[in-house]
Amino acid sequence: MTIPILPADEAAPAPQRDIQHYMRPGLLQLRALPPLSLYVHLPWCLKKCPYCDFNSHAVGGAGALPEARYLDALRADLEAALPLVWGRPVQTVFIGGGTPSLFSPASIDQLLGDIRALLPLTAGAEVTLEANPGTFEKDRFRAYRAAGVTRLSVGVQSFSDTHLAALGRVHDGAQARAAVEEAAQAFDTFNLDLMYALPGQEMAALDADLEIALALAPPHLSIYHLTIEPNTVFAKYPPVVPEDDLAYAMLDRITERTAAGGLQRYEVSAYARAGHECAHNLNYWQFGDYLGIGAGAHSKLSFAHRVVRQTRFREPVLYMERALSGNAVAQDADVRRADLAFEFMLNALRLRGGFGLQDFVERTGQSVASIAPALDKAEAQGLIARDMVHVRPTERGFDFLSNLQELFLPG
Repeated sequence: MTIPILPADEAAPAPQRDIQHYMRPGLLQLRALPPLSLYVHLPWCLKKCPYCDFNSHAVGGAGALPEARYLDALRADLEAALPLVWGRPVQTVFIGGGTPSLFSPASIDQLLGDIRALLPLTAGAEVTLEANPGTFEKDRFRAYRAAGVTRLSVGVQSFSDTHLAALGRVHDGAQARAAVEEAAQAFDTFNLDLMYALPGQEMAALDADLEIALALAPPHLSIYHLTIEPNTVFAKYPPVVPEDDLAYAMLDRITERTAAGGLQRYEVSAYARAGHECAHNLNYWQFGDYLGIGAGAHSKLSFAHRVVRQTRFREPVLYMERALSGNAVAQDADVRRADLAFEFMLNALRLRGGFGLQDFVERTGQSVASIAPALDKAEAQGLIARDMVHVRPTERGFDFLSNLQELFLPG
C-alpha cells in the first residue's frame, strides 16, 4: 500500500518530541557535534520573480506586512526549539527570504535582540541580511548595521535594464548600482548576487555586468546560472536562454575576470577576497548544523546517535498560527544512515578546498572505508585529488560536479 505524503502545509504538525527522543540510542556514533548556525526566513517580497522557486510571497499592499505578529512567531518558534540546541554556541546568523530588507530596521533590531537573549552567539558572529535594490532609502543599510547586522547580501542579478525586466525584477540598473554603493559605505564586508545565462544574454552583455560589478569592488560575489525550476512562471512559459556551449563559455569568462579582479573562486558559485568568504555558507558546505526558523525553514541538527532534518510550515499565515501555538514543525525525520555520505558530498565537494577525511568521519559517523570505492572511482576518472587526510575536487571535478557527487549515491 502506498501512503501519500501531503505537502507540509496540508499535513498535521510533526509530533512534539522532547530532547530524550533525539538522544535515544541509534545506529550512528558521532564523536563531536559540528558548528551550529541559525537561519531565519522572512518570506515576503514586493513581487514574485518568474524564475524563483523559494518560499516567497508577494506583499499584498501597503501596510500588509505583519511584522509584529511574525516577529512574535519567530521568537515562539525559537523558544520551542531551544532544548534541541541547548548550550551550543551559534557561529553565524543568516536572515534570508523573500526580501528581508522589507522589514524595518527597528524590526530587525528586535529580531536580533530576541536571538541574542535566547542563544549564545559567539564573539564576532557573522550576521547576514539579504537585501534587494528598490527596498531601501538613504541610510537604511546603516540602520541595519546599527541593529547588529555585520554583512549584507545585495540581490542585484544584473545591471542591465533589459535583462532585469526579463527577470521580472522590481528595480533597474541605476537602483542596483546605488544599493551596492550604499552597502559599501555601510558595511566592511558584503556580497553582490549576479546571474548569468539570462534570456537573450550574449557574451557582451555578461561582460558589461561583470565590468560594473567588479568596478564596485565587492569583497564577495555570488554568480548563479539561471535555471528553470519546476512550478515557476518560467517553467510554464520558458524563455529563450543561451545554449549550453555559450553558458559554459560565460562561466569561463566569469572565472577569468573575477580572478583578475582579486576574487578567488572558493566554491562553485562563490568568489571572494581573502578573509571575506561567507562563514554561514561555509558551515552549510562543510556539513555543519543549522537551526532554521520561519515559514518553510529547514534545519539539520546532529545528536549523539542521529542526524535529524526538520521543516517548518511553509505558508506564512499557517506558520504564524502553528508557531504561536507551540509547534511550527511540519516534518521531522532522521537522515537515513545510507544517505549521509551522499548528503555530505553534495555539500563538501562544492568547495574548492574539498574536505578533511576526519571531518567526514565526525559529521557522518561513518568510516572512510565506507566511501573508499567511490573515492577510487572518482580518482580514476580524474575528478578528485587526495592524500591520506584530504580530498578536493580537481578542475575536471568542478566542471562535472554532478557526476562526481553521484558516485556517492547509496547503492
